[in-house]
Amino acid sequence: MYRGDRFLIARRVPQGVWNVIAGQVEDGESFPTAAARELIEESGLSGALTDLAMPQTYVIEPEYLDLYAPGETTVAIESFAIEAPHGWEPVLNHEHDTYRWSPAEEAIALLHWPEMKVGMRAVAERLRGRPSA
Repeated sequence: MYRGDRFLIARRVPQGVWNVIAGQVEDGESFPTAAARELIEESGLSGALTDLAMPQTYVIEPEYLDLYAPGETTVAIESFAIEAPHGWEPVLNHEHDTYRWSPAEEAIALLHWPEMKVGMRAVAERLRGRPSA
């Protein structure tokens, strides 16, 4: 999620790590449907998402294996972006305790998971190439 040249990151509890608004695909959901649902649940924002068309996979960290089905060791993810309206601020759910709007490089440095850093870099690069309004 971005607004102008700033990106929204939120601190997840109880891990205390910075992340983008994200979540899991539920049974029967597509990635776009899950992304839209998680966006509303975790931030209160709804709107048209841009599919970044950059599927990734990652290995589940050992301390999170109990959150997945037995034998699951990797996760497939897809990334989406959305521009937040001017003046809008998120209403975080119980999964986060604070948030901040940061320039891309600062946000990337704070993000915990490498896959999220890749997605944020991709959005920042696309925005830099966008004509000025």
